[in-house]
Amino acid sequence: MATPQRIDAIAQGATLLHVPLVAGDAARLSRLIDELLHWNRAHNLTSLTDPDAIVTHHILDSLSAHADLAGARIADVGTGGGFPGLPLALANPSRQFTLIDSNAKKLSFVAHAAHELGLTNVRTEHDRVEKLRPLQPYDTVITRAFAPLSVQLKLLSPVVALATRVVAMKGRWPEKGGSEEIPRGWRLLEMRRVTVPRLDAERHILILQRDRLQPS
Repeated sequence: MATPQRIDAIAQGATLLHVPLVAGDAARLSRLIDELLHWNRAHNLTSLTDPDAIVTHHILDSLSAHADLAGARIADVGTGGGFPGLPLALANPSRQFTLIDSNAKKLSFVAHAAHELGLTNVRTEHDRVEKLRPLQPYDTVITRAFAPLSVQLKLLSPVVALATRVVAMKGRWPEKGGSEEIPRGWRLLEMRRVTVPRLDAERHILILQRDRLQPS
């Protein structure tokens, strides 16, 4: 069950990340951890079983991309158990989030968690992203541990317009065995190293956009 120490760790971490949580939000994110662990007994949602590790590796790691969101329509591709989409949706109630995954069981948890947390700005999409054809392009598409960068940019093409911002959350950069070269048809707007509170691991965020001069 949620403890005051865990709630404080979430609140303090969010403050360090400059994420403006309102009263009760840290407790709601702590409840998300409880729901995740409960469902994890029957479904393979996460390899983590320590609540403190989930605070750092899932909750705060997800919130580290808060400042990189743009626009009102956000897609989280390959959301898995709802990260980074659920924490970001809680912190951004005025934005609409679509959490996309090909695993129906994981999306069942995402829908359940969104309902339990009162997140009316979350919907799920059960499909492979390369098969989607949204009626409107998303303003921001965010990915976390989804695929190697060159692969994911190719898969994202159907849901990305010229103005769409792609936020790629990465660990090590350049990727192991890869290079910093951005695939043709894309341009790198920004790359920065991220410090997630209490997480002793390398994190980077890349901001990319389609290149109208060199379509892929």
